[in-house]
Amino acid sequence: MEKAKTDKRAVRYRAGLIDGIPIALGYLSVSFTFGITAVGMGISPLAAIIISMTNLTSAGQLAGAGIIAAGGGFAEMALAQLVINIRYTLMSLSLSQKLDKKYNLLHRIISAFGITDEIFAVASGKEGEIEPRYMYGLITLPYIFWAAGTAMGALFGEILPENIKSALGIAIYTMFVAIIIPPAKKIRGVMAVALIAAGLSCVIKYVPIFSGISSGISVIICAVIAAALGALLFPRKEGA
Repeated sequence: MEKAKTDKRAVRYRAGLIDGIPIALGYLSVSFTFGITAVGMGISPLAAIIISMTNLTSAGQLAGAGIIAAGGGFAEMALAQLVINIRYTLMSLSLSQKLDKKYNLLHRIISAFGITDEIFAVASGKEGEIEPRYMYGLITLPYIFWAAGTAMGALFGEILPENIKSALGIAIYTMFVAIIIPPAKKIRGVMAVALIAAGLSCVIKYVPIFSGISSGISVIICAVIAAALGALLFPRKEGA
């Protein structure tokens, strides 16, 4: 009986590992770019690796690296991370409706650490209830590849030719564009919010009167105003 339970747990964990392989492969290239970008901003390779080992948020890490490089304060960092990563709270709340009875508080805390857009999408699309072993399997490879990719980019990025480093330096931004385009094609509100945020960012960047605004505060301003206008101009119908 005990052996049968162990086998079932192994099967569930293995199923999560398999489902996490495509996510892990995508994270490897993105985190490699983050490693190069962070070191290019003056962050030490060790610090870049530790950041990726204690976080799993590409947008948050990139914004955080920019704030560190610009000498921003703790309050600015905390507020920027709250605005950028608050969506993970909503994802975790949504996913909690699919968790089985084995999910105690410790399982929830560990699983919440590994929630990303892609992991949430795979987990929420899985039929039936989600068990801890499956979720741990789903998180394992993306986490390992995210940290490993950052390490490779931070430690070995300098040996790459300058033109390749320059190209990889914008790869992380193209990932954000790739995330936005599919839903923007289907939902006008998403496209509008993205364009508003981009427009505000350009205004803050190039209009002299706003030159004193740091990158972290700029992210907060653009995100909050764009989201508020999107909610006002393109409200979701109840039940939609």
